[in-house]
Amino acid sequence: MNTKYWILALLLVACQASREELKKENAVYYWRTELRLDSAERAFLKRYHISKVYCRYFDVVMTDEGPMPNATLTFSDMLPKGMELVPTVYITEDCMHQRHEGMAKLLVKRIAQMNETNDVSGVREIQIDCDYTSRSRQTYYDFLKEVAQAWSSLHQPSNFNTPPKISATIRLHQLAMTPPPVDYGVLMLYNTGNPQKFTERNPVLDMRDVQPYLRYLSGYELPMGAAYPVFLWKRNIHGVHIEHGVEAQEICRVKQAVEQKRPELSNLILTYHLDKENIERYQPDDYEEIYHH
Repeated sequence: MNTKYWILALLLVACQASREELKKENAVYYWRTELRLDSAERAFLKRYHISKVYCRYFDVVMTDEGPMPNATLTFSDMLPKGMELVPTVYITEDCMHQRHEGMAKLLVKRIAQMNETNDVSGVREIQIDCDYTSRSRQTYYDFLKEVAQAWSSLHQPSNFNTPPKISATIRLHQLAMTPPPVDYGVLMLYNTGNPQKFTERNPVLDMRDVQPYLRYLSGYELPMGAAYPVFLWKRNIHGVHIEHGVEAQEICRVKQAVEQKRPELSNLILTYHLDKENIERYQPDDYEEIYHH
């Protein structure tokens, strides 16, 4: 395919993205530093028909030398055959306070090297996770465009039947901003409160913290899926040990509210994150309800 038409085709896909809905599928985040699945985790993937695993490859943190990778994933195992792996990179917001030349290309190159080193094939999508603010938004959006360009350059035009994709996480407060320049977003319906405050609200997820943002959902011009928390948040505040978990009833209450405002959020459903302890925290019926389309 002529390069000019290849670029035009990509632009047409980008223009159509805001009018398309995501296909129905179940997914999970994998947020550990070693990829190793036990029998319970493999059974979970099979039982709930998980087709995609958004796997944290590494973080990017700010240092005296600039943005640097941190907590890189090691591969001691592989996902079940036929399951799609989506490399996911978390970037701290302070990395986006100014432009860092070449950062996007280095990030994509590192993902590609990890895939090659660990015999991970067929990767067509990467996801970027960043808690950007109004201060960092423009720099971050420019960075995402550079990531998309670098990622696309790794894939030959002959593979256009499955074009390379870039997705991004969307936090509730980011719904008030213009959407990022990506193919789709995943709305993070967890860590909705302030973890530093002693209040009656659960900082992991509370409908009262979600409610003010529901008005932005219907008009947000980006295809989106939704991610829900199934983890236990352990922390210490002034020497006091505190644990926060979320009742399945509250998760389903939030799920119903956001899907009422934006039905397409019932298409791509994720849980955060895949772990034996998290699996055992809920009943099978709870997971069936969370993953209900």
